[in-house]
Amino acid sequence: MSVRNQIERSGFGARRKVTPIFMASLQELNARDMQRPAVLIVEDEPLLRIHAADIVEEAGFFAIEANNADEAVRILETRDDIVLLFTDVQMPGSMDGLKLAHAVRNRWPPIKIVIVSGHLQVAKNDLPDDSRFFGKPFETTKMIAELRALIG
Repeated sequence: MSVRNQIERSGFGARRKVTPIFMASLQELNARDMQRPAVLIVEDEPLLRIHAADIVEEAGFFAIEANNADEAVRILETRDDIVLLFTDVQMPGSMDGLKLAHAVRNRWPPIKIVIVSGHLQVAKNDLPDDSRFFGKPFETTKMIAELRALIG
């Protein structure tokens, strides 16, 4: 887990004072994070989003988190380093994760896509081209292997 995530997740959203020495460590970690492939996680349930971020980071990638598809699109419009979208299907907002996945495939074709759901089974022909679907709960080691295989 990155230091950034530890700060944001500690104290249920409470912000901690960052000392100058710690700030230097954050800057160093951020520089290292920028060298790792970035994965955008879109999940409206905070605990599931944290779990997904931990999996992405354990796989060796940099996790960027969004609460819904609208926030994810705003992030995608401002960043060019995202190599994989990891999205839940059911979420609030103007579109669900499946519609987001199709939008990403059409607008940002090189981005790999992983779609997950604990409530729905998505048929292969409903998925965007070259995407993967996993039912929840999924096995962490298998997901890490899949992410590594997709990103390389």
